[in-house]
Amino acid sequence: MGGRARHRKPAVIGAGAMLVIAAAVAGFTAFGGTDSQAAESCGGLDTALQNNLNFIAGQKANPDALSEARIANRQAVVDLIQQRRAAAGCAGEVAAEDQGKAKGKDKAADKAADKADKAAGKAADKADKAADDAAAEDDAAADDAAAGDAKGGQQVCNGSTVTLSGEGGAPAASSNQFPAGTTLKVTNLDNNKSTTVKVTSVSGSCALLNNAAFEQVREPGKLLIRRAKIEKIG
Repeated sequence: MGGRARHRKPAVIGAGAMLVIAAAVAGFTAFGGTDSQAAESCGGLDTALQNNLNFIAGQKANPDALSEARIANRQAVVDLIQQRRAAAGCAGEVAAEDQGKAKGKDKAADKAADKADKAAGKAADKADKAADDAAAEDDAAADDAAAGDAKGGQQVCNGSTVTLSGEGGAPAASSNQFPAGTTLKVTNLDNNKSTTVKVTSVSGSCALLNNAAFEQVREPGKLLIRRAKIEKIG
């Protein structure tokens, strides 16, 4: 598939951190029940948001050759956290710290970024291997997808962004609105690529794609589909 072409260089910066934070943030909203649990979730989300805003502000204040790529990926993380905060009802304003206060954290942040970049390389290798191992299953799934693409569906979750779950296996989706077995068609309006997949598990989003499904619609170097069209096929 064309969507499986390797574009590792742009995607590697901060990708490991993206996967870890995406999984952690999904966990915050999946099990909220009592007021104390909701407050705890908002506290964790706010901390994660401020850390990423601080990182972006630091990169803008002291840019280097890789700052643009780092900022782009961290902004995708910020957008995802903001989406989860809205879903959890977190109303507090969160902003980057003053750079004078945050300066003492720069060294630790740089080390964390370097560690995340190394982890990202390993994560990208694992994702590629999983995609290759699933090639035979993808062929069968492609037949189902072609049948789904041939017919339109009911558009749902207007305005939702779509990202990846980090899970392997054949193309599939998870959702907080549709039960297992539901067929969803996800179209990336920025490149007009689409994939039709079955919902197999529960997540904190309307539609969260696993690695193989996301590869079918992704843009090089991006871990988030900002302009997505989600349709319920059946």
